[in-house]
Amino acid sequence: GDNVGFNVKNVSVKDIRRGNVAGDSKNDPPMEAGSFNAQVIILNHPGQISQGYAPVLDCHTAHIACKFAELKEKIDRRSGKKLEDNPKALKSGDAAIVEMIPGKPMCVESFSTYPPLGRFAVRDMRQTVAVGVIKSVEKKVGGSGKVTKSAQKAAKTK
Repeated sequence: GDNVGFNVKNVSVKDIRRGNVAGDSKNDPPMEAGSFNAQVIILNHPGQISQGYAPVLDCHTAHIACKFAELKEKIDRRSGKKLEDNPKALKSGDAAIVEMIPGKPMCVESFSTYPPLGRFAVRDMRQTVAVGVIKSVEKKVGGSGKVTKSAQKAAKTK
């Protein structure tokens, strides 16, 4: 819950953007998510949510449009038991497991591994329409974030 500031050698303030994630380059480095599976609860959506819906996700400090690529299963909100496979649509009050694909590069993690990077809110029409937790992440291989000059130097010295 604390705000912490730190300086990094050879990294300009101009290179840093909202939503960037810093981490240990040798131990589980932050990587771009190609897609992720999440458990979502629809709170107040006037219509219904179906495959292809692409609202803005607020996850940590990032605000990025993510597409509901696949509605995998509708589940019971309390027990987590599966109610229906591949539902056609979701409405207010429903809980589901969905596959989501970020529209722009985004770093997220599963809630069980890194809770702050695994929680999100789905916003549309200036309100929160759903909330969710990330169950698993399909990392983009090779497409990891920008490697700074200092990180390249550190890698060469090893």
